[in-house]
Amino acid sequence: MNALRQDQLRAWLATMLGKAGHGAKTKLANHLGLTQAQITRMSRTDPGKETRDINVNELPAIVAFFGEAPPGYEMPASTDQATPSARGYSVALVTGRVEAGSFRLVDDYDQSEPQRVMVPEDPEFPNARVLVFEVAGDSMNALAPLPILPGAQVVALAFEDISHRYPIRDGMVVVVERTRDGGHLREWSIKQVEFHEDRIEFCPRSTNKTHKPIVVERDAFADGGTGIEIIALVRRVINDIVIR
Repeated sequence: MNALRQDQLRAWLATMLGKAGHGAKTKLANHLGLTQAQITRMSRTDPGKETRDINVNELPAIVAFFGEAPPGYEMPASTDQATPSARGYSVALVTGRVEAGSFRLVDDYDQSEPQRVMVPEDPEFPNARVLVFEVAGDSMNALAPLPILPGAQVVALAFEDISHRYPIRDGMVVVVERTRDGGHLREWSIKQVEFHEDRIEFCPRSTNKTHKPIVVERDAFADGGTGIEIIALVRRVINDIVIR
């Protein structure tokens, strides 16, 4: 950590977030594959309040995000957030769990260090952030031609990184975020996009008929005040066979 103390790093991070303005904390959290609560603790300078250390693997990625290093910090030879460990593969962070119908308090999401997994590089989108989600529930167990089963992992690309080149289109399989109660409750789920003349539907593909589409008409909200946002485009499904 180049002999910099954690209190110095937290103070620097708090300053950089302040300079970056509104939304910087969310963007940095997405960049690192962490939660906003973790970023808050990493940048907290108030005595007596819970903090979180910035680890040696995260600091280069934070420096790259802001384009500025803390005073006295020497950049390592490589500043890649995900260091390739084999040709054609890279390391990605497990962002969280997707489960249709499961609204949870944002602060209740797992605050532990994210798991890292090896994933094949995506030559079509070399500069997009890679997000990995763990699948719970059966809302996509009938997706054709490749079902997404409980216990699988999906490898996805941050939609904001590619939407300027690849806007939403019919048939896309996406990770959708729904929020309620002013953003305090959040659900992540996988859906397939269906275009209609007067609406877009985000559809489950399931043998379980209790799962229903999310219907979005002319505005950005559905279901009476529930916010809808596409956060990732699904590119790959990983199903490990459990050995018993």
